[in-house]
Amino acid sequence: MTTTLAIANQKGGVAKTTTVASLGAALAELGHSVLLVDLDPQACLTFSLGIDPEDLEVSVHQVLTRGTDPTEVILTTEDGVDLLPATIELARAEADLLTRTGREHVVKGVVEDLDGAYDWVLLDCPPSLGVLTVAALTAANGVLVPLQCETLSHRGVGQLLDTVHDVRRYTNKRLEVWGVLPTLYDGRTNHSRTVLETIAATYSLDVVEPPIPKTIKFAEAPAAGRSILATSRSSKGAQAYREVAANLVERAARPSRTRGKAATGAGDQG
Repeated sequence: MTTTLAIANQKGGVAKTTTVASLGAALAELGHSVLLVDLDPQACLTFSLGIDPEDLEVSVHQVLTRGTDPTEVILTTEDGVDLLPATIELARAEADLLTRTGREHVVKGVVEDLDGAYDWVLLDCPPSLGVLTVAALTAANGVLVPLQCETLSHRGVGQLLDTVHDVRRYTNKRLEVWGVLPTLYDGRTNHSRTVLETIAATYSLDVVEPPIPKTIKFAEAPAAGRSILATSRSSKGAQAYREVAANLVERAARPSRTRGKAATGAGDQG
């Protein structure tokens, strides 16, 4: 059975794409077959895995808007994961899909077309709450929210949870909030720890452990076209993502708890 996980936060700069690439590589290390789907028109995930979006003739845009077979577009990367890449063309997808009946289900249809070929499908959502993010959430079993441990970084969490609540109500009753993943974390400061405690208490969300430490190693990895697990295998950042991946595998094996605390917390905020 495929586990489809959306990594979403409408705020930029929270290490969302880094999380998708690193978790994908970590899951592959554990022996899982993994597909990463770049749903961001900026194509940062595609670029960070060593593929120049400008060299691509087809991308996820054609898959979503023209019905192109995803297997004709999927690329193999050096990190042991497959990628459904993006290009700037994806910026037109919102407009192309806006008047289409069933637009919320276009990503779900792609995952279903792959017919269980992967153990994990990780969806890198754009930094917005538009059509593509809603379509990703409609396709997903769970949503993981990378969150920078700074005071202003969690201001949009309530809006995201409201969107999750609406998706669960109208298009995907099985969607669960798996929790927040602390990123750019500096454990030496009381501020980072306080922000985490505030998030957990305010939104009744689980905190996925361990926090991802703040390190320059993450900035160096995309330049090499690889994830940090390849460019700095023994770093604290790489090891943290390995531990998170192992915890997510364990989480995926648990029975569904759609009516549980982490799920019902969505939509309770104004």
